[in-house]
Amino acid sequence: MSQKIISPLAKPFLKWAGGKRQLVKDLIKYKPKKYTTYYEPFLGGGALLLELQPQQAVINDSNSELINCYSIVKNALNELIDELKQYKNDEDYYYEVRQWDREKDYALRTAIEKAARIIFLNKTCYNGLFRVNSQGQFNVPFGRYKKPNILDEAVLKAVSNYLNKAQIELLNTDFAEAVKTASKNDFIYFDPPYDPVSSTSSFTGYDVNGFDRHQQKRLKEVIDDLTDRGCQVMLSNSDTDFIIDLYQDYNLVKVSATRAINSKASRRGKVGEVILMNY
Repeated sequence: MSQKIISPLAKPFLKWAGGKRQLVKDLIKYKPKKYTTYYEPFLGGGALLLELQPQQAVINDSNSELINCYSIVKNALNELIDELKQYKNDEDYYYEVRQWDREKDYALRTAIEKAARIIFLNKTCYNGLFRVNSQGQFNVPFGRYKKPNILDEAVLKAVSNYLNKAQIELLNTDFAEAVKTASKNDFIYFDPPYDPVSSTSSFTGYDVNGFDRHQQKRLKEVIDDLTDRGCQVMLSNSDTDFIIDLYQDYNLVKVSATRAINSKASRRGKVGEVILMNY
């Protein structure tokens, strides 16, 4: 790959459950030395994407609100900034904006309004937790922060600049569909919803579809297929017997990451995780 300039300001503009800011240094350590196109089928906050800033990438998430947000940052940044300037850190106002997706006319809201809403709620909600209920409605309470950085212009501009300078394809589909075009020497990083470490710790609240062990097995089949195609695959997941057994034929590194986003304070802190690779 040719030399490229990495912008240190291009970093995640959303806090995301299971976000990889804490794990990025470990992921960088084990990434392939060379690759052609980078794929990230579970994009979330995009911490690894924005750390690597590859020149060619296919990025995907099944959450349409999230992908709309990236699309607007890329294609309508000035309008997004103007929209965000109107938002204020006020509890009544917060619940008024949160209520939008429960109203019949939500579909009529513009893509810019929807993107600004997600950024605003993410910056001002309790613990920066993106969570929706079974109807797909945002349901996190107000965060009561003194001065949340609702509009981080420098970061948004840097991310927008990167998304426009590089060849980035944005998708909103199933993870298996997102990697159909991957070929030999491409690098695919999977960061799925983690296998729960206990029966009470399951967190699938940012996507109505959920992600159970059947889905984890389906993901393993996709990774096996990519391996057969000569792709370089990295996966992060929780350090559970189920995951260790499922990927027993792959290279495995155990790491611990600090989790700041959890609705229960007792579940924040160091969590056992694994990085799995087919190289």
